[in-house]
Amino acid sequence: MKIIILGAGQVGGTLAENLTTEDNDITIVDMDPERLRYLQHRLDLRTVCGPASHPDTLEKAGAVDADMLIAVTSNDEVNMVACQVGYTIFNISTKIARIRSQQYFSHAELFCSEALPVDFFISPEQIVTNNVQHLIEYPGSLQVLDFAMGQIQLVGLRPMQGGPLVGKALTDIWQLMPDSQVKLVAVYRGERSIPVNAETTIENNDEIFFIAHKKTIRDMMQAFGRFDNPNRKIMVAGGGNIGYCLSKALEEKYQIKIIEHGQERTHYLADKLTRSTVLLGDAADKDLLLNENIEDIDVFCAVTNDDEANIMSALLAKQLGARTVMALITRPAYVDLIEGGPIDIVISPQQFTIGSILAHIRRGDIVRVHSLRRGAAEAIEAVAHGDKKTSKVVGRKVNEIKLPQGVSIGALVRDNDQLIVEDESIVEAGDHVILFVEDKKRIRDVEKLFQVSATFF
Repeated sequence: MKIIILGAGQVGGTLAENLTTEDNDITIVDMDPERLRYLQHRLDLRTVCGPASHPDTLEKAGAVDADMLIAVTSNDEVNMVACQVGYTIFNISTKIARIRSQQYFSHAELFCSEALPVDFFISPEQIVTNNVQHLIEYPGSLQVLDFAMGQIQLVGLRPMQGGPLVGKALTDIWQLMPDSQVKLVAVYRGERSIPVNAETTIENNDEIFFIAHKKTIRDMMQAFGRFDNPNRKIMVAGGGNIGYCLSKALEEKYQIKIIEHGQERTHYLADKLTRSTVLLGDAADKDLLLNENIEDIDVFCAVTNDDEANIMSALLAKQLGARTVMALITRPAYVDLIEGGPIDIVISPQQFTIGSILAHIRRGDIVRVHSLRRGAAEAIEAVAHGDKKTSKVVGRKVNEIKLPQGVSIGALVRDNDQLIVEDESIVEAGDHVILFVEDKKRIRDVEKLFQVSATFF
């Protein structure tokens, strides 16, 4: 696929890194020649330096025969205009735009071929908000990812000593919970993947991923010793777009305190947030945190636009007694440094955002993609089509499907709600198949598995 990426920042660069490993023809456009040289040195792609929305720039980037335009610059208007130019002048079939301002989302009629021809728009702020909201709703989780319109979820966590399922083999777990509609899809011990079979034993502090209906998630987390007391008090460091969206989404159910250092922005937040307490100050100010009873805070969430500030304030909050601390980190090198340390959860906005883009790039009927383990693995929701003659999955039992190495089927979802996890179950046309892909190099093999042969009409 020939793809033009507009914007070589953290999102654009990480997206390019993901796509160049999948045999795509990638061209990336940016105004910063140094950033382009850096990416061209590391990745197999073309670069064009120039204004992203200018027709001449897009023509140099190969827009004449491009299959997809992904506009992820930091400017909403540039992204939307670039999609308009791509549609009007170059007739690019698929156009994706990153849009940050919440003002545009309340007017869906803007996004159509007669107005602004954006086929799909992504909001990193909203995506991060949704993911953090899940983490707060399920204390003790590392990741909570939606499938089947949010009815089915994949949960990542580290089991703790004392949980009734910790130290037991999967065969014992199935005997203890015979009626549970849950499928364990991956176990990591350190950085090493452990084969999942009847003899697999879950150990304290493994990183595990399981798929279950949302109504059973809490029971499973308790069984692994990881469902902590419900969160009530949340402190948000940073009142930018993400901090505002997060506080707005949470303030009806939780006690929210939000810290913002800009006086004008503080007044704006106080005006827009109805139940949150808005504080003017520095989130890394020890006296401020102590005065606001940081030791009683269940979750401290640092989401400013400064990685260093997020790391320092989260570390300080943890030291002063906050139960769980999260930090938004955009630089991959920082993520590697702080994972496994005092900061409980690292929020990577580019990984969240990339998953939403990949769903539109994958071949076949792919409904949802989640990027896992810093982009090394993926969870995919694919729709099965065809019949036993034309499909490699339809009409076959789950345990009969020839899956690529490192790929497992976690569940079938029927009618967007019915979860089926038995290996003897037969895949039907229209089923949503949730897969865990341990090594994303196998993605092409997974796509081929769900492609219908030419004899299917």
